[in-house]
Amino acid sequence: MVLATNKKATHDYEILEKLDAGMVLTGAEAKSAKSGGISLRGAYVTFRGEEAYLTGAQISAYKYAKKIESYDPTHSRKLLLHNKELAHLRGKKEERGLTIVPLSVYSTPRGRVKVTIAVVRGKREFEKRATIKKRDVEREIRSALKTRT
Repeated sequence: MVLATNKKATHDYEILEKLDAGMVLTGAEAKSAKSGGISLRGAYVTFRGEEAYLTGAQISAYKYAKKIESYDPTHSRKLLLHNKELAHLRGKKEERGLTIVPLSVYSTPRGRVKVTIAVVRGKREFEKRATIKKRDVEREIRSALKTRT
């Protein structure tokens, strides 16, 4: 079940490859994420030492949990990846013009919260306009075909 999506990512970036990763969350954060209290706007993946972190994602405090005074909803959360995946992503991150952003957060049947991350390249303004134009043309073709039948 998809909990949150990063709609701006598909508009602003060209997606080169996707990967799924687990996230380290507290119990209250997991419950809040499952109840829709998560936002991926402006989030990205950073590396500290040998570990990857999701930075900038906001998970609001769970309203039924005990109030924590020092809770920061935007703190970095560790991503759970295999060593080969970490090495591959680190290499891609160091390439010029590439970045790593989250595309969606979803819940597995076993109750885990996972994130789909992608290696992306930024689109230029004319590429964004071309994408919008292509989508509009496809929509018009679909509607014309529907009215024919």
